[in-house]
Amino acid sequence: MLSQLADISELGGILAQNSPHDVGVRQVAALSARLAYAMMCFTLVWGVLTATGWVRRTTSRQALRSGHMMLAVMTIAFGALHGFAFIFATDIDFGVVKIMVPFAEGGFARHAAGIIGLQLMTAVAISVAVRRWLVYRTWLRFHQLGYLAVGLTVVHAWLGAAANGNLALLQTAGITLVVPVITLTALRFLPPRLLTKVGLVSAEPAVQPVAQQDPAAPPNPRAGKVGVSVDNERCQRYGICETAAPEVFQLVEDGRLRYDTSPHAQFATQAKAAARCCPMRAITVQERGVK
Repeated sequence: MLSQLADISELGGILAQNSPHDVGVRQVAALSARLAYAMMCFTLVWGVLTATGWVRRTTSRQALRSGHMMLAVMTIAFGALHGFAFIFATDIDFGVVKIMVPFAEGGFARHAAGIIGLQLMTAVAISVAVRRWLVYRTWLRFHQLGYLAVGLTVVHAWLGAAANGNLALLQTAGITLVVPVITLTALRFLPPRLLTKVGLVSAEPAVQPVAQQDPAAPPNPRAGKVGVSVDNERCQRYGICETAAPEVFQLVEDGRLRYDTSPHAQFATQAKAAARCCPMRAITVQERGVK
């Protein structure tokens, strides 16, 4: 009798796992996860292209930023749908706390990676709305946590695919999406010299010598210094100059660019690198000598 009851209980569990309701829930979770993964990759690529100005010829700067934000919101929406879909499954025990709190109620590490990644993405997206009240450099550093969020989400996706037997599918589609993302992200932080070699920035720096110093003249205390000017009509405030030469260029909280028109000699190389990297060719660096 007990054996029959055990068999019936096991059969009930199998039927529950294969019920149309749970199958539908899992399909929704799987589809939303794949869409979130794709949108996440597109968001990162679009953000890099927008920040560097490499797609500036396609449309306006505001449209680029709006597109980046739209993709980010879609990523968060599909990611949230993926997580909360499991609450409605009857064959597994997933509550709101387990969905939102890492490692809660015996949650796995792969679940925690996805939860933290999605929460970081949400925080970064919210920070865009309050950017005007934050110091730009502080906001920029916080915004860059999005790279960590993407990394955690990729780990979650791959570990989840391995656990669910879908690793082959992710290897085919996932790698296709991740490779350009990693490539562009790496290019975003490469030194200007390497960017010049690969042709992403001009090899000719915007440097205009004014005059050469007479070798017979005594040393000039201003020798080696440079003069910096920015064409306000060309400048789109992408912030690449601040990354290359933070001691010379600063984007303030209201979006305006402040820069040192006569930086110290030790920052001359950085100023020239910023001029080379500027996608709008708005920066001019002049070597100062003795007339």
